[in-house]
Amino acid sequence: MKVAIVILNWNGRALLERFLPSVIAYSQGANIYVVDNASSDDSVNFLKNEYPQIGVIQNTTNGGFAKGYNDGLQHIDADIYCLLNSDVEVTPNWLNPILGTFNNISEAAIIQPKILDLNRKEYFEYAGAAGGFIDKLGYPFCRGRIFQALEKDEGQYDDTKEVFWATGACMFIKKDVFNLLNGFDEDYFAHQEEIDLCWRAKNNGHKVYYVGNSKIYHMGGSTLKNMDPKKTFLNFRNSLYSITKNLPGKRAFTIVFLRLLLDGIAAMRFIFQFKFNHCIAILRAHLSFYVNFRKLYKKREKANFLLKYYSTTSIVWSHFVHQVKNFNILVKD
Repeated sequence: MKVAIVILNWNGRALLERFLPSVIAYSQGANIYVVDNASSDDSVNFLKNEYPQIGVIQNTTNGGFAKGYNDGLQHIDADIYCLLNSDVEVTPNWLNPILGTFNNISEAAIIQPKILDLNRKEYFEYAGAAGGFIDKLGYPFCRGRIFQALEKDEGQYDDTKEVFWATGACMFIKKDVFNLLNGFDEDYFAHQEEIDLCWRAKNNGHKVYYVGNSKIYHMGGSTLKNMDPKKTFLNFRNSLYSITKNLPGKRAFTIVFLRLLLDGIAAMRFIFQFKFNHCIAILRAHLSFYVNFRKLYKKREKANFLLKYYSTTSIVWSHFVHQVKNFNILVKD
C-alpha cells in the first residue's frame, strides 16, 4: 500500500521544526507532505530550505481543518492517507501495526493509533485517546478520556478494537473511502468534522478501528485550547450538525430537541462558573445551527442510517452525576 503522511500547517513554523524530525525518522516507506493553509509566517520557506524531500502543497486560503485537507489531498496520490497534526511526535514502528490492520481486516476503512499526552507521557491525550465513541445524545468521549478526565495508560487499551470515530489528530483513511464520502464537510471549519466523517463512513458500511500497538504523543491545543470559547462554539454547533445529518429523521429531531435543552443547562453551568464567554458561545452555536438547518437537512445521507450508533445512554449523566471517569466502568447499552 502506498502511504502518504499529510500534515496540515497554518503559521506553525515552530511546530514543524520541533516535530518533523520524528516523523521523518520513523516513517520509512511513506511519503511525507505538508499542506500549508496560506500561512503568513515563513513555514513554507523553512520547509523548502530544510526539508526539500518533503512535498509542500500551498492552499490559497485558510479554510480550516476541513477545507484545508479537502483541497490539499486532491494533489496527493496514495492508497492510504495519514492525516497527522503538526504537534505530534511519532514513535519507532508506529506505522507497521496500522498497515497490518488494514491488510488483515478488509472492512477497516479508518484507523487511529493510541494517542498519549506529550506533556504527561503516561496519560492518554484529550484528542482521541484510545478511540472515540458517542452516547445516545451525540456527546463524544473516548476510551481513556471522558470530558476533561484523562486516564493513565496502564496497558488497559493495548488492543485492536472497532470504535465509532477516530481522531483528526492522527487519522489513517483509505483514499477511495475519503473520496466516496466527498471528504470532510467544509461547513464544520474545524472540530468534530472527523466524527461526522467516521459517522458517514459507518452509515455507508465501513468500519473504524483503534490500534493500541501503535502510539504517538500529541501536544494538543496548538490551534485552540480545550476551553477556548471558539472551540466551545464549534464543538456545540458541529455536534448538532452531525446529529441532524447522520440519524434517521424522527430520531434526529428527538435527539436535537433534547440536546438543545441540555446545551441550555450547560450554558447555565458556565454562568455559575463565571465563564460568560462560553455561555455566549453556546448561544451562538444554536443560532448558527438554526440559520443553517435547511442546508444541513439537504446533506442527509442516502445510505442506510446506522441503527445502533451509541455505546452508552448518557455520558453526561454518568460523568457529572455518577462521577464516572474511566471508560471501562461505564454502563454499556
